Amino acid sequence: MLYYLSLFTGDISFLNIFSYITFRTGAAIVTSFLLTLLIGPKVVAKLRSYKIQQIEREYGPASHLSKSGTPTMGGILIFLSLVVSVLLWARWDSNYIWLLLFTTVTLGIAGVMDDYTKLVKKNPEGMKSSIKLAIQLFTAVVVVGYLALNPPNGNYTTSLIIPYMSKMFVDLSVFYFAFAMLVIVGSSNATNLTDGLDGLASGCMVFTAATYAIFAYLAGNVNFADYLKIIYVPGAGEITVFMGALIGACLGFLWFNAYPAQVFMGDTSSLFLGGVIGTAALCVKQELLLPIAGGIFVLETLSVMLQMGYFKLTHGKRLFKMAPIHHHFELLGVPEPKVIVRFWIVGAMLMLLALASLKIR
Repeated sequence: MLYYLSLFTGDISFLNIFSYITFRTGAAIVTSFLLTLLIGPKVVAKLRSYKIQQIEREYGPASHLSKSGTPTMGGILIFLSLVVSVLLWARWDSNYIWLLLFTTVTLGIAGVMDDYTKLVKKNPEGMKSSIKLAIQLFTAVVVVGYLALNPPNGNYTTSLIIPYMSKMFVDLSVFYFAFAMLVIVGSSNATNLTDGLDGLASGCMVFTAATYAIFAYLAGNVNFADYLKIIYVPGAGEITVFMGALIGACLGFLWFNAYPAQVFMGDTSSLFLGGVIGTAALCVKQELLLPIAGGIFVLETLSVMLQMGYFKLTHGKRLFKMAPIHHHFELLGVPEPKVIVRFWIVGAMLMLLALASLKIR
């Protein structure tokens, strides 16, 4: 919204600063961060008064039993600060902004419904997995359908750019759309699985969002895109502002979610955080970079899949002590704070590895 102040630059030259994506991205980070700090104590207190509390199930690590009673559904903090900051600093005429907000809202609703079923209706299994999947698929169909009709770059509608290779593409034809839907649904569920330790998911999300903020900025600039040999996406720069707001919201949430957590995010935000990153990857045409930039989330998901497969093949044996893999390290005796920080370090290294693809081509 504040972008439109730049239209009055002829009267007040200073207002031109609101036209710069870099300025608005920085402002979006600060705004969402400060807003989270401002409303955080009241939201946490309200959740506690409503007894919206984490209930550790019997098959979780024994060390997590002490977390019982900690308020959850704290993801509402990320949701509110993100949406407000985006509406303040992003251009309202950007279709990418509304596409990302749509993903945020629909998957946010799914997360709230799941948490409500678990914590208020006292059903530990949450809402039916079929309903959750239906909402995720609906979101993916709308996003992918829109991008099919309004491709980021019409020359590469169904093509994937191969990271670290100079102008090498793979055209998936009609199969691209099924792949794109898998990106959104898979990213959403991967983030949900990672949300198991204090600050783990939100901290790792900062690095992944920062990666796509940079790629969106570069893809939206025709000169940078041409020089770096990435796909030019007109208008992608506004995605940078959205990612900035997401980074600030996650950092603000970490203020309350860092070990020992005062509040957990719950499915309320873990579902939409992953979905938003998946949508951003599709919009900037860097789909294959997602397993690198979001490598921690991929690792967590693979550990669950491997655990389940190994369990069935060996008739009850386990590959890991517990899945997702962050619990495996806990049960090996690594303290929870150390597991979290080490995963953050790996996340930061993966971000740098993803960014290295800009020059290794």
